[in-house]
Amino acid sequence: MHSTVKMVAQYAAIISEGIAVLFIISGIIGAIWIYIRKTVFFKRDYLAITESRNHLGHSLSIGLEFLIGADILKTAISPSWQDIGQLASIVGIRTILNFFLMKELKQKK
Repeated sequence: MHSTVKMVAQYAAIISEGIAVLFIISGIIGAIWIYIRKTVFFKRDYLAITESRNHLGHSLSIGLEFLIGADILKTAISPSWQDIGQLASIVGIRTILNFFLMKELKQKK
């Protein structure tokens, strides 16, 4: 039973990391597309930068949330004090990044 739960948690962590990568990549591609479309077709440089940054910022925020979930799952599998300390620092850093990212996105609207 324990090995089954461990295996499921490992696969869930891998899937969560994959989802994060997909969100980040799609955010990068979407931001580039928004920027190119707004500058080439509509000649709106400032609007293009603002909209592409907002799009990328939201994608990065969602990606960070999935990465935090993956780290929690990985640590739940075999928690040692070192793993718990690393998880706390990683989650803290990612949460701070996400907080300031969302704060900046709210100011730009």
